[in-house]
Amino acid sequence: MFHRHTWLTASVVWLLMSSGAGAQALQAPQPTPGLMPNPAQGKRLFDKQCATCHGLDLQGTRQGPPFLHPVYEPSHHGDASFQMAARYGTRAHHWKFGDMPPVPGVTADEVAHITAYVRQQQRGVGTR
Repeated sequence: MFHRHTWLTASVVWLLMSSGAGAQALQAPQPTPGLMPNPAQGKRLFDKQCATCHGLDLQGTRQGPPFLHPVYEPSHHGDASFQMAARYGTRAHHWKFGDMPPVPGVTADEVAHITAYVRQQQRGVGTR
């Protein structure tokens, strides 16, 4: 289920402060109201948009961190953080892979599907 968290992660706040945005707050992209995120569709999108860095098995690569890690549990990185990272990119803050650039062309609906897939996989290995 897609959770609509409105808070910003520490990485996004840091990004805002370091980019000179200061008091401006970036809004988390919102999926279409009533969208039912589909993990199967999310897997296809993840494989296309995310797996190069985060691994087909969500275990990470040399380029990006694993999503099957407690640091990506919803209590630490809520669903909105996936929306923010895809739209705006994020500064490296837990890992030494470097900053994540924005993912051009990925919609909020697509990120919701991707997040549903990631959460499903996390539940499968007990990280959520």
